[in-house]
Amino acid sequence: MTSDETRLQNIEQTLAHQDQHIQDLSDMVNQQWQEIDRLKKSLSRTEARLGNLETPEEESGDITHEVPPHY
Repeated sequence: MTSDETRLQNIEQTLAHQDQHIQDLSDMVNQQWQEIDRLKKSLSRTEARLGNLETPEEESGDITHEVPPHY
């Protein structure tokens, strides 16, 4: 092999490795976005439940926030 052929082969190998790294990073970013979306949905549900506990609807008959009669 000549010097140019060796150099070209090294460049092609480097490019192939970089392509694989880019694909791996892309897969990781995709997984992270899916996890972020899952966590956002979970947080939204948790906030809604917390909001319901803080401001119960009078129609539901929930008396958890009333002062006990002995006070």
